[in-house]
Amino acid sequence: MADTRLAGADFVRALACLMVVAHHVAQRVAPDVLPPAGTWTVLSITMGAFGVSAFFVLSGYLLSRPFWLALDAGERMPSLRIYAIRRGARILPGLWLALTVTFLLSFTVLRFPFDGILVLRYLSGLFLVSGFHWLTWFPVEFNGPLWSIGAEIISYAALPICLMLLFRLPVRGWPARLAWLAVIAAVVGLQFLALRYLQPDAFGRGWEHGTVGGAKFWWPNYSPFGFFAIFAVGALAAGVQVQVARLRSGWFDLLALAGLAIAIGTMVWLYPVADGFGLANVPYGFPFFPIGVALILIATPSSVALFRITEIAPVAYIARVSFGVYVWHYLLMEIVRVLWQPRYIYWGMTNVSAWAWISLGVVALSFLVATLSYALLEKPVIRWARSLEGRATPNPTLSPAAG
Repeated sequence: MADTRLAGADFVRALACLMVVAHHVAQRVAPDVLPPAGTWTVLSITMGAFGVSAFFVLSGYLLSRPFWLALDAGERMPSLRIYAIRRGARILPGLWLALTVTFLLSFTVLRFPFDGILVLRYLSGLFLVSGFHWLTWFPVEFNGPLWSIGAEIISYAALPICLMLLFRLPVRGWPARLAWLAVIAAVVGLQFLALRYLQPDAFGRGWEHGTVGGAKFWWPNYSPFGFFAIFAVGALAAGVQVQVARLRSGWFDLLALAGLAIAIGTMVWLYPVADGFGLANVPYGFPFFPIGVALILIATPSSVALFRITEIAPVAYIARVSFGVYVWHYLLMEIVRVLWQPRYIYWGMTNVSAWAWISLGVVALSFLVATLSYALLEKPVIRWARSLEGRATPNPTLSPAAG
């Protein structure tokens, strides 16, 4: 029997990557120059912003799985040293390269004003603390998607801290999963407190004031609390999946399809608002969209037919290079806008043919850069990091492809 323990993970990662890229591409064409069907299509594609939430659910799922296995077996917590090494090796080289290249280009080639705030934002991203405040939420100009990496890194740190509480409780199995629900509830409670007490003042707040003003407008709807709540739903999914991992039934195929239907239905329900604020103003249809993604991740490994569809080679390739695509595509779009086609802005392109060809070229170049990044930087660093783990037995749930 095929090893399906992580079946569906590549599918979710690849789909989330394509959703985010499509979201940014669709934003660049003026809807009023399209026929009604085209306008509806473009606005629908902008809902691809929900792919960010799928990434958070997937990360929580993958990273928590070894902890649930250890908890159920009555073992000690997995090594936090190895956890940190593997996360750092998978994320930091690509992040730091994209962050630094963007920062240098921003005030040279792309001519953004150089000042202390720009340096502060860059340093906050470099030292992995950009997600703690609206001022540094976007660590650089011209590469908006990097905001989510800062929020995700905070979730990486919070996950083992919260799981440590479960290891200290006399609970195993399903009672431990119920205890995790309490953790999610507590984090949502912190988000409610943030909405009440962390509201910024009105000065310079709004997208008309640039990227920092946009971050101030987002905050605290977009906050580390809300995104860790999404992340924690993924962790709960992993806890459930390891409990049912030995089962195999067509009912799991139906459950995975139900999860896909819930995720799509949530986007339809919230259309055309790409932020899709949900419970406690957490973005992207919380908790319904994350629950839909979680059901896909829970059910696909135990499915009879779906796991074969989700593991095809093109899906695996997109998943493998998805991080590089994510951190480079927006910068490439902005380079095109500043240096060549100034109309390639938010709802700016009125020449639909030009928009389509430019977008196709940017996406193709993004995949090329991401492929080179994975082969020449990310994969070698991952291999090197493995040598730092000593004699610890590698855990297949944290393989390079899974991370």
